[in-house]
Amino acid sequence: MARIKGVEIPDNKRVEISLTYIYGIGRNLSNQILDATKIDKNIRVKDLTNEQLTAIRDELSKYTIEGDLRREINTNIKTKMEIGSYEGDRHKKGLPVRGQKTRSNARTRKGRGKVVANKKKQ
Repeated sequence: MARIKGVEIPDNKRVEISLTYIYGIGRNLSNQILDATKIDKNIRVKDLTNEQLTAIRDELSKYTIEGDLRREINTNIKTKMEIGSYEGDRHKKGLPVRGQKTRSNARTRKGRGKVVANKKKQ
């Protein structure tokens, strides 16, 4: 397996797909990187030469990816929470941030249904 930016990318997949295993790289950015390095998108990772791997690594150093990107996103969220913005409040409460409905969905952020209080039985 090739190791790029601390991530093991699969050998038996095409380079275009394998690069998306790195956090912060999607199909579009993967294609841009391969175009800039002049590497065929359909070649398998196991067939890449060392020169091609170093070219990919050099091109990736121009972008904010992996740990740096995660750190940047977390600091942005913490900043919003500290200044008391609407988005920050939604992050604190564990609710959807971008205007989604919460009446029927939004379980992925809220978790299972929460019991508020038990009524006394008479």
